[in-house]
Amino acid sequence: MNKNIQGLLVIASLLLQVNLYAQKKAIVSTILKSTLISNVQIIDGTGSIPINGSVRFEGDKIVAIGNIKPIVGEKIIDGKGLVLAPGFIDAHSHHLGDLQKNPNGLSTSNQGITTVVIGQDGESYPMDSLVLDMRTKPVVANIASYTGHSSLREEVMGEKNLFRNATQAEVDKMKLILKSELDKGSLGLSTGLEYEQAFYSNRDEVIQLAKIAASEKTRYISHIRSEDVTMADALDEIIQIGKITKMPVQISHIKLAKKSDWGTASNILAQLEKARAEGVQITADVYPYTFWNSTLRVLFPARDYTNLASAQLAVTQLFDPSESYIVQYAPHPSYVGKTVSIIAKERKESEAQALMSLVAIAADFKEKNPGYKGSIEAIAAKSMNEADVAKFIAWPYSVICSDGNAGGHPRGYGSFTRVLGKYVRTDKVIELTNAIHKMTGQTASYLGIKERGTIAIGNKADLVLLNPNTVIDHANIGNSHALSTGIEMVWVNGTLIYKDQKATGKRPGVLIKR
Repeated sequence: MNKNIQGLLVIASLLLQVNLYAQKKAIVSTILKSTLISNVQIIDGTGSIPINGSVRFEGDKIVAIGNIKPIVGEKIIDGKGLVLAPGFIDAHSHHLGDLQKNPNGLSTSNQGITTVVIGQDGESYPMDSLVLDMRTKPVVANIASYTGHSSLREEVMGEKNLFRNATQAEVDKMKLILKSELDKGSLGLSTGLEYEQAFYSNRDEVIQLAKIAASEKTRYISHIRSEDVTMADALDEIIQIGKITKMPVQISHIKLAKKSDWGTASNILAQLEKARAEGVQITADVYPYTFWNSTLRVLFPARDYTNLASAQLAVTQLFDPSESYIVQYAPHPSYVGKTVSIIAKERKESEAQALMSLVAIAADFKEKNPGYKGSIEAIAAKSMNEADVAKFIAWPYSVICSDGNAGGHPRGYGSFTRVLGKYVRTDKVIELTNAIHKMTGQTASYLGIKERGTIAIGNKADLVLLNPNTVIDHANIGNSHALSTGIEMVWVNGTLIYKDQKATGKRPGVLIKR
């Protein structure tokens, strides 16, 4: 055969292969629902300098980043020069119940959250039940979970037998259950040592369980034993756990909740820095508010609910009754939305006496209604200083959380957007790139979550398109479910779940196991 003809046949064959490859690529992209988000400022979650470009994902994975051209058959979204960031990871969340009841998932998606980390404050669901729930009741966000110390105590000791130290035999049973849960994908051990279910545990019990978590190369996260009166001892406890086990330890929602301690955040951070210098991998998460949400009972550090002196300490040092609102109260729903000061006037009691009355009435209601589902009482209590909150947010080893759900505290709807609007744009506490790092890549690293938290080829397509010039929270005590503005679009595992302040109705969340 003529060499020229052979050459032409080779060229024709190559052209055919290129054409077939292009067709195959287009078909595969169509099957995998290829999407190109173009014309965006990419903040990739690593803390690196932003770049201008595009991001392509196919199915649930990111496949290309940078200056890339559209391909046949893919969906193209013009990002209009806005910021494209990894989906936000809520390091400490209680959102699962709301996401199951309200499939639209507005509490999380309106603030850019794509993954919530539950099993916090010592309370958790068994991993097997989470697997079943995610199969039968899918939700919009990804879920990851710790195993709760209090839940272990309740299972082994019984719900009404928790107000004492556990025996060694009981601790040994807890250790076996914890090991099983870790094997099933739990992120590690969580404790809620300020709450009654775990308050009566001693250090040895907690350390024994922490050693199990460490042996499985997992993590420890703790609502420490005190955030006010005995905080120094509580900090020493978590630091010692980190030293003894040599595993990462994290302080939940770090705060200074005692009025006389306000303004001393720098001292606390210096103590944590010293521990880090000594090899303790200690970190913290923080939410951007000066008031917390919990039970009224935590306002009595000694658990002496009928002690007027303790109640007086609470109203003068531990919270401001004139700025603290009852957000849940089953015995008298009319109290919801009122401050403790107003309730005291209505009851013709002092603020300290009213606090004791509220606790006693709630306890009596619980005793008479053993089948009641949900929280009987809760308060959004003003007890922090703005300057301290800002310092905790700016600390290089803190990450952002909501500690929220769809309750009366606005953090359930507005934590992440509040950081971006108030602490980044208005108050300039931290820069945008750093804030997003604290919401994404740094959080994933601290929690041991893989394939999420950064915009990288091969990672899951959890993404947030946001306007850095307008993003802000609107939720407050009076309207805790008000939606944020500036979060334009949110994707979870490559599926659009939120656009223009509306849910798409899709529920692509998965259970993340370590």
